[in-house]
This record gives sequence, structure tokens and C-alpha cells, in this order.
Amino acid sequence: MRKKRGHADDTKLVDAGRPPASAAYPVNPPVTRASTILFDTYKDFQEGARNIVYGRFGTDTHRALEAAVTDLEGGVRTHLTPSGLSAVTASILAFVKAGDHVLISDGVYDPTRGFCERFLKRFGVTPDYYDPQIGAAIADKITPATKAIVAESPSSLTFEVQDLPAIAAAARKADVKLIVDNTWGAGYFLKPIALGAHVSLQAGTKYLVGHSDALIGAITCADEVCAEAVTQSLRQLGSSVSADDAALALRGLRTLSVRLKRHEQTGLALAEWLAARPEVSRVLHPARPGAPGHDIWRRDFTGASGLFSIVLAPVPEVALEAFFNAMTLFGMGFSWGGYESLAIPSRPGKWRTATVWADPGPVVRIHAGLEDPGDLIEDLDQAFAAMAATQ
Repeated sequence: MRKKRGHADDTKLVDAGRPPASAAYPVNPPVTRASTILFDTYKDFQEGARNIVYGRFGTDTHRALEAAVTDLEGGVRTHLTPSGLSAVTASILAFVKAGDHVLISDGVYDPTRGFCERFLKRFGVTPDYYDPQIGAAIADKITPATKAIVAESPSSLTFEVQDLPAIAAAARKADVKLIVDNTWGAGYFLKPIALGAHVSLQAGTKYLVGHSDALIGAITCADEVCAEAVTQSLRQLGSSVSADDAALALRGLRTLSVRLKRHEQTGLALAEWLAARPEVSRVLHPARPGAPGHDIWRRDFTGASGLFSIVLAPVPEVALEAFFNAMTLFGMGFSWGGYESLAIPSRPGKWRTATVWADPGPVVRIHAGLEDPGDLIEDLDQAFAAMAATQ
């Protein structure tokens, strides 16, 4: 890869992970699909030429994406995984063993909680959940057995923003690894490693890919010790990513900044319009004053992506069903970060154990896509009309 200077993120997204300069070379790295790698000499075989040794460990295509994400996140090394969840699980497993204790944000991505409850516990690792707004007080929950803290800022459904510098200070003082799910900030709007995290991971399926056509995860480490621990974790798990998916993520990364800025603008426009609706009791958007952790968001983030939630006033199920069935532009589907707008219902209270979710109305998680904001508002308006017609 070409030598990089101290460029801004918008330039890094275009320039990082490009093919080596030569008399003539392609703009995009070739897609190198391979299982077996051949070596010219015995020495190359023993040493692993250019760190390309076997398809499961990655090819030049993977290295290009890893280099670009590392540059964006500000770490020393990035590992690719088959999904966002696998990025979470491999990161945790890199630092724990039987008898250890892990602190998990109570607002964390639900599959992360599922992994802790259904997998870690089976192998003698104890998960313990904390209030996402705990800040420096997390030090009181750290025990001699604590080996990792898993934060997600903001929370996936309820969008509390965590005080990562305070949590990182407590973690480092106790020699505990801080793992941050940075999918919402996409490595662009938030830099967890600069704030003290040991690991910043993403479900690259979302904003890195950006087109809802590939599954991939990325784990970026702050130092070589953490990076080597993650390397061993992934190798023992047999984790691998196809070169095609890596190429799709690298392609999507090139337009990350312009897409995120459009997602941000549309998301804020929808949030403001929804805040004025009588059917909406609360808007959970970190960039809006009064949202949980808004002041921390202003301090630590440089922008907001297109994902947020609204809390509706209590309505019967038939009314909620009418609301969703009436939508024509908002699709009902899991994931987010693609060009299309999405909306799904949620009941966050059933996942909480360290905090109480008291809102009686249903939560609707919205991803603002790249459609015209006026058309999206019109779609929401007629969906609210359909909901009202059932009452």
C-alpha cells in the first residue's frame, strides 16, 4: 500500500487500502479469491510471504480493507470477521477464561447479551450488566475477576450515549480491556481508541458496506498485545471472510462520509418532525438536546448517523399493526446502515436487567435512508393516519 500522510478522514476513505503504485495499476484492489497460497521458496513458506499464508487468514483484498479501517479507526491493526456479532464474540473471547467476570452495557445489542447468557455462562465466565449512563462509577463494579468491559455507544435501541473516557480510565487503572461497539459511529463520527478503548469494533454489514448486500465485521485494536490476542481468538474459532465480501465492504467504505452525512441530515429532519407529532411521546436521538447522553455526544462525536428510535404513546396492537402495514417506503427488516429506510417495533424492557425501562408505549426504531426526506415524512404521516383509523 502507498505511504500515507496525516490526511483527514474524508481523504483516508478514498486513499487508504489502494493498490501499490506502479507504472499502471487499478483504482480498486483486485478481488483475490483463494484457499491455497503457493510460495516460491522454502524461506517464503517458512516465513509467510507478505503475511499471506492461507485463504482463511486473508488475501490482498482483505489486507486492503483492514488497512483502510485501521487508518479510519486510528488503531494499529484490524481483523475482519464474518459478521458484526462474530466481531463482538471474538473480541470478548480474546480476553476471558473460565472464572472471569465481564461487564456489559444494559443497552447492548441483543445478540451480544444472548452470547453472554447462552455461551459465556456455559464456560464459567460471569456476565454482569451496568447502566449505560454509569460513567466513572463503573469503577465500583470492577472486581479482581473482571477482565473486559463491553460498551456500545449509543445503545442499539434506546440510544444512551456512554462516557467512554471515564469508563476507559477506570478500565485501564484496573487493567481491564474496554471493548466498544462502534457500529453507529462507523469509525467516522466516533473514535473510541482515541478516547481510551482497547478495541473498537463494527458490524461492517451496516455503514461500511452501505448497500445491504454483504455481512462482515471489523475489530480494530489499540495496541499489538490486544491485536495478537484477537488474532489467536479468531484463528481458534476458524473465522474467515470471503474476498468478495471484503471487496464489497471496501467499495462501500469509499462513499462512507457522503452517505453518513446524508443519513444524518435526513435522520435529524425526521426526528424533528416526529417530535411534534401527538402520537410520539419521546424521540431518542443522541443529537437532540434532552436525549440521554446528549452532552457527551456533543463532546465525543462529530456527527450522528441515521439510526434512532421513537417512543409512541400507548396504542393497541391493532393500531401498531396498521401503522407498519401502511408504510410504503419504510421497510420492516433487521439490520440498518443501507441506502434504504427501515422501521421495526421493539419492547426494550424485556432485555433490561440492570435498569428499568418504564415507558409504557412501544418503541419504533427507525433507520433514515437516502430517499427524499419529504417523501419519508409523507410516508410516516399516512402511516399515522392509518393507525388513527383503527381507534
